[in-house]
Amino acid sequence: MRLGIDFGTTRTVVACADRGNYPVVGFTDEGGDAVEWFPSVVAEREGELRFGFAAEAVVGQAGWTVVRSFKRWLAEAGAPDREVASGATRLPLVELVARFLGALREALATRSNLPDGLPEPERLEAVVAVPANAHGAQRFLTLEAFRRAGFEVRAMLNEPSAAGFEYTHRYRATLTAKREHVLVYDLGGGTFDASLVRMSGRSHDAVATAGVNRLGGDDFDAALADLALAAAGRTRDALEPHAIQALLDGCRAAKEALHPTTKRIALDVDGAPVTIATADYYAACQPLIELTLDVMSPLDRDDLAGVYIVGGASALPAVGRALRDRFGRRAHRSPYPFAAIALGLAIAADDESGYALTDRLSRDFGVFREADAGQAVAFDVILPRTVELPAAGGAATAAFSREYQAAHNIGHFRFVECSRVDGGAPSGDVTPVGEVLFPFDPTLRAAPASALATFPVRRVDGGPRVREDYTVDANGLVAVTITDLESGWSRAFSVGGPLSS
Repeated sequence: MRLGIDFGTTRTVVACADRGNYPVVGFTDEGGDAVEWFPSVVAEREGELRFGFAAEAVVGQAGWTVVRSFKRWLAEAGAPDREVASGATRLPLVELVARFLGALREALATRSNLPDGLPEPERLEAVVAVPANAHGAQRFLTLEAFRRAGFEVRAMLNEPSAAGFEYTHRYRATLTAKREHVLVYDLGGGTFDASLVRMSGRSHDAVATAGVNRLGGDDFDAALADLALAAAGRTRDALEPHAIQALLDGCRAAKEALHPTTKRIALDVDGAPVTIATADYYAACQPLIELTLDVMSPLDRDDLAGVYIVGGASALPAVGRALRDRFGRRAHRSPYPFAAIALGLAIAADDESGYALTDRLSRDFGVFREADAGQAVAFDVILPRTVELPAAGGAATAAFSREYQAAHNIGHFRFVECSRVDGGAPSGDVTPVGEVLFPFDPTLRAAPASALATFPVRRVDGGPRVREDYTVDANGLVAVTITDLESGWSRAFSVGGPLSS
């Protein structure tokens, strides 16, 4: 069975590839109602963890700590072994996500409307997605968690690139030989992404991407909560954590219930009823919306076939209004904004659909290295964001190589990814993604890698000839192999993944 799985900040949506159709999978919640998502929620009490619907069922119950939007932790992960706290329980982030996805797999088997059910051991092939601005560790952790949960990952796409498939599936008539570019605007629960996609028939080319890793529906909920607190004369510090969470939950529900004709929003602040003018809420949201427009502005062009609006948070009427004001009739909102990415992923999972995607790295990849006997640091861009990724299922491709004479006894490589490079230096959203100490001096190679940091860096004459080989795979993960060409001794590093030598 082939699925498209959009692991979202607020909700996880699954679509199925079924003989040329791509239905959204429905689930039965704890109350027996049918919904088209699995809640991205974890709850903890005295070491017990619950996920999804089971976590939602204990909201407000004594002793339970409920964590929403834990997907945002992936954007903050600097290493694959990072630990997080869910209530009183600490565990590796990859294990937490894998256990959530395991609960999703169980829900697919026991409480979904999949056409043929899900007999065990059913082979589940999935195409999954990450934010376009996701860094290497985030991509690795996402892949590893899906694999640990028992899914066979066929491909991993950038979220707005996946939504591009759904656009072509619905709005192919808007594309012409002179207007082949579509700007995908994806405002989800925790992230904002935009991709400029060239669509020629069923061949898609993600020309450029932009995004903000921490801007989404959660921030719009927080803006409404701040207005409610002010109206009640309360502050966050004066409320217990459970009261703050209850307020945010109420704000999210009120936000999702808004219609273009809604005039006032009724909320409860720890037992105190308040009413907020919808116009005031939209005014508070305007800076967030303007930020998304600013981020996507470098991708705009005169010959756009359209702007495609997807993501659960894009359902806010103020968002659609701002985009229509800017782009006019070319702005198309998906009929299923919360499910557009999952639908696109299901299309990508279907070998018979005929769709093909050329995706790109989306973030600049570079390295800080030693200079001047360790007294200075130099930065080099290794792979620009425009590097094309190999096709899904294909082997990693050689992306860059260079040779040089080692000038130090130890090479200290600090790899980073960034949203842009200004004046030769990383700028914007800069994320450290790995650190390698490579002993150019052969006498240091018997020392454990962890001990190399205790040796001082010094300049040397007659150091070995060294080559760095960089590859990139279909999931946007970069690997580097550093080799002493004279002895053949080498060390390999997968960005965001485990180090091997």
